[in-house]
Amino acid sequence: MSNTSSIRRAARQRREYLYRKSLESQSTSTTDKKRQLISSEAKGAPVPTEIRNEYDDLKKSVDADDVRTEEGVKTIDDEYATLGLYDPRICVTTSREPSSRLKQFSKEINLIVPNAQRINRGGYRVDELVNAAKEADFTDIIVLQETRGEPDGLVISHLPLGPTAFFSLSGTVLRHDIEGVGSMSEVYPHVLLDGFESKLGARIGNVLRSLFPVPKPDSKRVVTFHNDNDFISFRHHMYAKSGMDKVALSEVGPRFEMRLYQLRLGTLDQTQAEMEYVLRPYQNTG
Repeated sequence: MSNTSSIRRAARQRREYLYRKSLESQSTSTTDKKRQLISSEAKGAPVPTEIRNEYDDLKKSVDADDVRTEEGVKTIDDEYATLGLYDPRICVTTSREPSSRLKQFSKEINLIVPNAQRINRGGYRVDELVNAAKEADFTDIIVLQETRGEPDGLVISHLPLGPTAFFSLSGTVLRHDIEGVGSMSEVYPHVLLDGFESKLGARIGNVLRSLFPVPKPDSKRVVTFHNDNDFISFRHHMYAKSGMDKVALSEVGPRFEMRLYQLRLGTLDQTQAEMEYVLRPYQNTG
């Protein structure tokens, strides 16, 4: 496929997605009005002034709703509508001119994520990298970043439409730095997400979960993302039953801490895409 055709296809897909998002905004407004109506009727209160002119239409819609339609249209997670139906294909790469430590870290990330392929960044620009990944039918791009030889950034961009999540990294410990590290199987791992109950948490949970295919029930490999006060701890274990009610865990690394600082609609190359979340640690919200 030519580069021009690829650009046109990406632009068309983006327009279609933005149109679906506009429908979601309209649906969300209607859903809020229906909730107001239901609440007022449940309390025996008068219908709120702002929805009286729409009472008849809203009442008909409420009466016709079922469990699937009462929440309205949700297109923001259309990017993950097929999550679990198909095995993902992940492109793992780094910032330009990576240090030996970042190269080793990228190799270990490549082992953690099934169906991942590590790509030498070389002289690729971001837009060239994204277009090449789309043409190769990758579902996600992981870009690892560093400062003075220490991994300090991880970017996950979902293809072909986004979103793109930017994480800072800290406390990275590579496999060979973990004392008594166990051997690692390449079987598909179980993914444990702990502490992702909020709306944003569920969104980030999808971003992380989409990197991993569905494992077999008897898989003895586990990757854990534990969220505590917006800091996400990553751990990687193998386990085995050591008795009737006992399980022995063996850490196989690597381990690191993540913190989301930006979530952007669109792919990595779309720098002007809408911001869904931006970390502002010093903002006074009181």
